Amino acid sequence: MTKKKTIKLSEGRVINKATLGDFSIVIGIIEQGKSKMIKSGNLNQWSVNYPALDTVKCDILLGDCYLLFEDDKPIATFVFKSGPEPTYLRIDNGRWLDNQSYYVIHRVASVEGVHGVMSDIIAYCSSFTSSIRIDTHADNRPMLAALARLDFSYCGIIYLENGTSRLAYQRVF
Repeated sequence: MTKKKTIKLSEGRVINKATLGDFSIVIGIIEQGKSKMIKSGNLNQWSVNYPALDTVKCDILLGDCYLLFEDDKPIATFVFKSGPEPTYLRIDNGRWLDNQSYYVIHRVASVEGVHGVMSDIIAYCSSFTSSIRIDTHADNRPMLAALARLDFSYCGIIYLENGTSRLAYQRVF
């Protein structure tokens, strides 16, 4: 990835790649994220075993897992990696905005009581690419609201490896 511009995040916030030393922090944030999803009525997006510990470890080892810090305290985690994403090859009831190269954001989770996480994640990620794709569960109202607020376009329905559907979005900068 080549840096295109200065990355402006909310005051006191920085984003760094996670290391294996951060593994337990990432898992802790994911567990808090699962709890937040359930409280908001999203009971089915992430199961007890998702994401698998091996998946998180692999994300870190590949350099695709990031932590968002506020005043040196980790408040969110996400995966940011280059496409193509295998589950995005098929899209029903719509189409992607273009066929250009893109990056994908996955596994966004944050701790209780923080706001503006997606704005900072998108500000960071958009400094490395001109196209971001993301998917989410239809019950994930906070993510759907954030994607609308951040000018993502609904593109259609994709299917995960296990066959479950997700709403697919893209933003071209």
